[in-house]
Amino acid sequence: MKHLLLTCAGLIVSSPAWAAGESTQGTQSEQAASQASPITDPAERAQVIQEIQEMKARINRLENRLGVPSEPPQVAAQVPVPPPPSKPKDHNLELYGFLQTDAIQDFKRVNPDWDATLRPSRIPTEKGEFGSNGQSIFSVRQSRLGVKATGTLQDRPYEAKFEFDLFGTGVDAGQTTFRVRHMYASWGPILVGQTNTLFMDGDIFPNVFDYWGPTGMVFVRNPQIRWTFLNDGHWTAAVALEHPSDDIDPGNIRLIDEDIASNIQPNEELPDLTAAVRYGGDWGHVRVAGILRKIGYDTRGTEGNEPEGHRTGWGVNATGSFKLGMATPRLGVVYGRGIATYMNDGGMDLAPSVETVFVPPDIILVPRATAVKLLGVSAYVDLQWAKQWSSAVGYSFTKVDNTNFQDDTAFHKGEYASANLVYAPFDNVVAGLEFLWGKRTDNDGDKGTDTRMQGSFKWSFSSKNIWDIVN
Repeated sequence: MKHLLLTCAGLIVSSPAWAAGESTQGTQSEQAASQASPITDPAERAQVIQEIQEMKARINRLENRLGVPSEPPQVAAQVPVPPPPSKPKDHNLELYGFLQTDAIQDFKRVNPDWDATLRPSRIPTEKGEFGSNGQSIFSVRQSRLGVKATGTLQDRPYEAKFEFDLFGTGVDAGQTTFRVRHMYASWGPILVGQTNTLFMDGDIFPNVFDYWGPTGMVFVRNPQIRWTFLNDGHWTAAVALEHPSDDIDPGNIRLIDEDIASNIQPNEELPDLTAAVRYGGDWGHVRVAGILRKIGYDTRGTEGNEPEGHRTGWGVNATGSFKLGMATPRLGVVYGRGIATYMNDGGMDLAPSVETVFVPPDIILVPRATAVKLLGVSAYVDLQWAKQWSSAVGYSFTKVDNTNFQDDTAFHKGEYASANLVYAPFDNVVAGLEFLWGKRTDNDGDKGTDTRMQGSFKWSFSSKNIWDIVN
């Protein structure tokens, strides 16, 4: 078909020259001149147009006889179709963190594995237990690095975070080493992974330099599965199943059976159930959280792992922060049984108690496990003196209602107080000086205190959005 059209087009273009040659019978050069010259005579022009129309009619008749379909108009094929508008990207990846150096002058002394922070539970109540007073400590353990991805997936927001610092705990206590803080992913109302327990209110943590902070507040990061079933901008409500971790105090069980005392262990059969409701706005927020847990225990290497059993643990945590001009009070009260694992510092979840039973002619001691009562209070206020100057001042305590069969040296009460002056010359640079005081009281009334000064410098950084760099 294309060859046919090209042939016809050539005939059409050549037809004026043929016509001129037939009419004038001129020489070859005259025919060439005729082909190059425009047609100005109206009669000749009309004849050429008529011949073109007759040629088109003959082509159409030939196409009909051959059954060749007509091609669509070329104009329509050449009109570009604009692509549909693409959705804007909503996937963000941020690398963030800070470098912090702490210079601490401890006027007394704490457990050396914890000398980079002040935990009342690590203050000795026996003079000289960890050596002579007065220690100088420099630490970079608070330095932090994290990566966070946020965006929208299938019309629901998502977030994934991996964050660590260098403050060794557990078997790494006292070391500057890798420690995971957050490792979780959330999509819509569902969150899975390790992050702040739902029983905790991180918004009441004051602007202090000390790493561990107030003793009397709930503070722990737990692996969990969380469902936020209400989030309308003011009200937030959620429930979660969290990893159980029980601290068992054998107390004076060794006076009855040394083997049992050394082999009794936690038996964590069920996850902890936590829930929280929060109401907030520009003025601040109030929050109430609760926990319900099964605190189990059994004994290694005995028939039936006896003695074994469990107690019910529970707790209520009421917290809030309030913006009052230059002052922002941050307050919290927590009370319950068997919740020491969730506290920032101090106490045991389960401990032995005894009842005396008179079986003539003897008095028999009957031991039993008890979920230990605990009260925690934290009261701080952040003060914004000027754009670049601020302070945090406050007091906190944890008080344990010890059982009648715990050791004399068991933790009974921890107190913590601090005040600082913070200077922020730039948005990402902070420096300042902090004074700290701590006190520990044992079950038998013995006490120990510690005071220290801490100077800190912190430089924060963020990539903002790596996707904008790599794309």
